[in-house]
Amino acid sequence: MAGESYLVAGLGNIGPEYALTRHNMGFMVLDAWAQASNISFTSRRYGDLAVDTIKGREFYLLKPSTYMNLSGKAIRYWLGKLPITEARLMVICDDINLPWGTLRLRPSGSDGGHNGLKNIEELIETRDFARLRMGVGHDFYEGGQVDFVLGELSEQQRSELPELCSRVISGVKDWAFAGIERAMNSVNVKISEKK
Repeated sequence: MAGESYLVAGLGNIGPEYALTRHNMGFMVLDAWAQASNISFTSRRYGDLAVDTIKGREFYLLKPSTYMNLSGKAIRYWLGKLPITEARLMVICDDINLPWGTLRLRPSGSDGGHNGLKNIEELIETRDFARLRMGVGHDFYEGGQVDFVLGELSEQQRSELPELCSRVISGVKDWAFAGIERAMNSVNVKISEKK
């Protein structure tokens, strides 16, 4: 295997009924990456996998098929199967604690109430892996969190999605090629600050 390898896991729920929901931001990013790189996903154990080779480095793009709350099963399996450690794991997910359009990259941290991240941390027994959270806002009434994250993006949000996905993909590549600090400097700005 040439160069270094990375596991980039985009979180979401399988099935067409979830395709454009806020909880599927991770899937949307990896679909955009695959389309831009002209690669395709194949169904494998615990998820769909695609491989993109860039400058001798391999990026394994994983969309877990375990549903959000059991994402750790897929990530634990593929970390064990591939020659990749937690230091080269990046998880991309939605975050209701961040306004829409805000990205937050961190080298480690808490699950922040996100059940997918919580399950990953439990099953791989560490919080020390990079995570890139995509803000989806929190425009919901008390007790309405589940309906909100499983609700579809607005037309305005869908129109902004390609730019957001592009920024996330660039951030992941910066992380791999230039390190976490440089990637955080480029990713952790609001969309309005980029214009």
